Amino acid sequence: MYRVLEICKEAKDAGNYPFGCLLADEEGNILLEQGNEEVTLGGDCTAHAEALLMRKASQIYTKEEMKNFTLYNCADSCAMCTGAMYWGNLGRHVYIARESELKKYTGDDLRNPTLNLPSRVVFASGQKDFETLGPFIELEAKFFELHKDHWNPTK
Repeated sequence: MYRVLEICKEAKDAGNYPFGCLLADEEGNILLEQGNEEVTLGGDCTAHAEALLMRKASQIYTKEEMKNFTLYNCADSCAMCTGAMYWGNLGRHVYIARESELKKYTGDDLRNPTLNLPSRVVFASGQKDFETLGPFIELEAKFFELHKDHWNPTK
């Protein structure tokens, strides 16, 4: 999870939003890493870290292989990214921070219009079992430190 926080910082340092994730196999070997690229991809609203990672992973691994993998994430995923995980047949999602707490930093900033739709609700609407672990409250403060003064919660 500490590597995920580093990926978030790398994304922010590159001019993107401070989000990131990684994909690991059953032994914990890192297969792919991905930071948010919305800004550097010209304002692509679909360039969330998880969506980009799932796009890449689905071109490399079969759905059968994907069900044995875990996506380690900085925050509970939005509906779009959760959908990518679902359709990609990912087996497990582990995240650090709660979306409800993230909203305290992003407010109503149009760059991150937070939904009140936890990934567990999206996954529960599907046809297959999916394991979700999180939040990890002891790491949330480290994640939110990257978001201080990044968003304009009144715009």
